[in-house]
Amino acid sequence: MAINPSFQRLELLTGADAAAALSHTRILVFGLGGVGSWCAEALVRSGIGNISLIDFDTVDITNINRQLEATSRTIGQMKTEALAERLKEINPDCCITPICAQFSCQDEGIEKTAERFGIPGADYVIDAIDSLSCKLDLIETAARFSVTLYSSMGMARRLDPTRLRIADIWETHGCPLARHVREGLRKRGFKGNFTAVYSDEPPLENASNDALDGALGDALGKKSVNGSAVTVTATAGMILASLAIRDAIGKAGHE
Repeated sequence: MAINPSFQRLELLTGADAAAALSHTRILVFGLGGVGSWCAEALVRSGIGNISLIDFDTVDITNINRQLEATSRTIGQMKTEALAERLKEINPDCCITPICAQFSCQDEGIEKTAERFGIPGADYVIDAIDSLSCKLDLIETAARFSVTLYSSMGMARRLDPTRLRIADIWETHGCPLARHVREGLRKRGFKGNFTAVYSDEPPLENASNDALDGALGDALGKKSVNGSAVTVTATAGMILASLAIRDAIGKAGHE
């Protein structure tokens, strides 16, 4: 098989069979914020051939410090459309499907929701969702259809990317969101396993004054806003992408 020049440097590491496997891999990325947007770019730059981008939000000026699709030009655009446009420029041959919607099983149930987002046909699901209820829905749905899921825990209020860790969800520690996820899954009777990326750095308090926090909250329609740093969120996104890429490469080596 001819080497695609765009991905030649990776193929030198993985070999042609693995590169071919990546080009036939389908990945769904849920949440295109400071974690998911960088994960999606890493996947496309690694030769993943089919990717769906799922998010319901638009680009806001406060996203610029950490979200890949957020620039002065894209403010007001749907995140899915802005990121899809960028990724298509990186690899025109990649099948990129932007889905402007919020993932939730509350209205349609797991079966219909899974079908609407294409989960049954996916090789991997990347969970970079902020909402706890939606996150729990996605975890349960991926498990129902036996799709490998890699999930990001809380990355806000951290400054040290070297404190990021990889573990089974039941073995995570020091992350408030991971604790809430574990508690929520127990309440739902979920006993499955999946890999989580989390930080064991104790969450920092916002250093800005309450007035600024309140102004940002009012602008974004939230009660409060947590500070976040691209060095942490982007690193988490890269780790999530690496998990999927290395797993796909490993499977290709055993076929």
